[in-house]
Amino acid sequence: MRIPRVMIAGTGSGSGKTTAVCALLALLKRNGYSVRSCKCGPDYIDPGFHRRAISVPCVNLDPFFCGGELLRALLCENAGGDITVLEGVMGYYDGTGETGTENSSYTVAQATETPVLLVADGKGAFTSLLAVIEGFLNFVPQSRIAGVIFNRTGEATYARLKKLVGERFGEKVICAGYIPVLPEECVFGSRHLGLVTAEETEGFREKINKLADIAGSTLDLGAITRAANSAPELFPAAREYPRLPEITLAVARDNAFCFYYSETLALFEKLGAKIKYFSPLANEEVPPDADGLMIGGGYPELHAEELEKAARSARSVREAAASGMPTIAECGGFMYLCETIDGKKTCGVLPGGSANTGRLSRFGYITLTTKRKSLFGEAGTALKAHEFHYYDSEFPGNDCTAEKTNGKQYGCAYCGDTLYAGYPHLYLAASENAAIGFYKKCLEYREKKK
Repeated sequence: MRIPRVMIAGTGSGSGKTTAVCALLALLKRNGYSVRSCKCGPDYIDPGFHRRAISVPCVNLDPFFCGGELLRALLCENAGGDITVLEGVMGYYDGTGETGTENSSYTVAQATETPVLLVADGKGAFTSLLAVIEGFLNFVPQSRIAGVIFNRTGEATYARLKKLVGERFGEKVICAGYIPVLPEECVFGSRHLGLVTAEETEGFREKINKLADIAGSTLDLGAITRAANSAPELFPAAREYPRLPEITLAVARDNAFCFYYSETLALFEKLGAKIKYFSPLANEEVPPDADGLMIGGGYPELHAEELEKAARSARSVREAAASGMPTIAECGGFMYLCETIDGKKTCGVLPGGSANTGRLSRFGYITLTTKRKSLFGEAGTALKAHEFHYYDSEFPGNDCTAEKTNGKQYGCAYCGDTLYAGYPHLYLAASENAAIGFYKKCLEYREKKK
């Protein structure tokens, strides 16, 4: 399958990847390209920026969650346009494992044979940037780095850098343009979990349009599309899904609950689910025809007062859980099921409350193993997951064993016959049997309702 594609990777976190990618996506769309996008790693927020920038879904490509074959399949399933842009995570080689490069953007580039444009931050540097490029280029035998985009660099400086790069690297490294120091109206805000979400960014469309205006005179679309067109064909194995009887899956979605892996929701749809969204913040009830419920992560702590006032929605969630409706509640969703968030009343399905610890309580990849039979299958079911939270609860659950990539283990989460609730975010798209197990529980619940 021929998929013109390019990865925008960074020398490190904060190098300007998301800004460069949003500018590029908007510019490509403005110039008539049919664009698709992907995000390396487990992040939820950057894909939201991609979706709003080009109005099409963005998938996560995470090698910890998925083997190389599934990564290629997801990339191909999300393709179909003129060009696919992948955004890296952290620094290009930053990952896990003994080498430190496992599960990195580099791993994704290797698995998907994608050419890479490296974003190098030009603030306070000039010739030293060539040493940075050379280091990244030669760090491994096959880096897949095809070129560079300079961030926070002016026109005159870029012209001189382009000349020096050409003299030193020749055709091995193309200069694909630069992003200047941006005016304040183009800068995306940030907070404790990263950027403020695209949905909450005031004047998002104006920011994106302004970025496209600037990028139109600073990015080299010809060089970028040539790099993308140099990508080899991919031949992923075809994936087939069982088609099950239809269920209605209720999904909480608003500014408090907005962290979902689109691939997981897409898997449920492929199995036969009809998804209905509702908003706890708007005091909406769980849809009356729901056969299953998902409450994802997000920022319920920022909306605790509003959620406390939304008593009708909380009551409907509590009644759904009490009736045995199969429910998945991750991180912020788990917090919502507890009695309080920062002392504000929530659903009270589970004991205790959540409060800010003032530090990152848990962070990183984990593999969950269920300790007993559950809505995901038999005891011993393994689930790939990720944690990233500042809040913690005095009763976090103990139905699963979490194992980090360094081997450290701890108990966490509630995981029984009809409920999963815990801080770990699950990537069920890579655990198809567990997803089917949950789906079948929803079918059982539907029959019970009849």
